[in-house]
Amino acid sequence: MNKANKKKEMRVKRHERARFYLSGTTDRPRLAVFRSLNHIYAQIIDDDKGITLVAASSSEKAAREKNVKGGNKAGARTVGTMIAERAKEKGITQVVFDKGGFKYHGRVKELADGARAGGLQF
Repeated sequence: MNKANKKKEMRVKRHERARFYLSGTTDRPRLAVFRSLNHIYAQIIDDDKGITLVAASSSEKAAREKNVKGGNKAGARTVGTMIAERAKEKGITQVVFDKGGFKYHGRVKELADGARAGGLQF
């Protein structure tokens, strides 16, 4: 097994362990984060119903128009504020933060800070 597969496998294991304790409800949905090398993605999910309520990413058209780069901290913060704005439109104010097996550091932290600045509580 090469190093990249091992790294991904370990992240998935961390995420599975965390998901045992984290669950989004109708009252307090889950804010899930995924980051790739060039982009960052965020979804607000109701696990009771199994649906995605709101989503935002650095690869979508609205982000490209704002000249957002998902591979840096500034882009991650912008995606965080985008997801917070969309959540407020749907009436969502409180979420459970799911960092997806990633460290709470760098782009993941900036996305969380952007979501908090946009008005989400977690």
